Amino acid sequence: MTTRLMGEQGPLAGLVTPTLEGMGYALVRLLLMGKQRRILQVMAERDDGAPMTVDDCERVSRALSAVLDVEDPISGAYDLEVSSPGMDRPLTRRADFERYAGFDVRVESEMAVDGRRRVKGRLKGIDADDTVIIAPAEPGPDGQHTDWYVPFTALAKAKLVLTDELVAHAMKADKAARRDEGSDSADDSDEGGAEKAAPSSSQDS
Repeated sequence: MTTRLMGEQGPLAGLVTPTLEGMGYALVRLLLMGKQRRILQVMAERDDGAPMTVDDCERVSRALSAVLDVEDPISGAYDLEVSSPGMDRPLTRRADFERYAGFDVRVESEMAVDGRRRVKGRLKGIDADDTVIIAPAEPGPDGQHTDWYVPFTALAKAKLVLTDELVAHAMKADKAARRDEGSDSADDSDEGGAEKAAPSSSQDS
């Protein structure tokens, strides 16, 4: 499900999304900003859950530049910026509201729900009806401390709040990803060694 939280849709997203997916990345948000010298901001993340590196951003930038130069979907001059979501990332897809349940968020709705459009609190998740559930940090206009239910499609902005808990979670995920990468590298090295040893064995016989 794509929503306004992901930014630009239409032809631009139609070019960017498949290019990213073919490289093992996912589009988080796509924004075309500015008036005179415009900026096309592509926010992406790795499919394997590992943190985006500078090399990842450069790789994506080169691939997208090649596609955009050929298709030329933007009239006039513009700069392409590729970035990672960061710790206090925007939440733009349904899966984000499942993945980050339990963390603090700041959201803004396009319409007032229970007397308010902006809420900061603990994300409890998203239900089967695509309703986002938040436990607000502050009571509502009626003075009650009740959960805030807002339709996913009504959200205008949503992002994580940087907390010690979120930092610890991100560091743990980073360590796990690096450990997995190290394990994969070791496996590749072992396989490479076996392939190199085979010709020697054949020559000996």
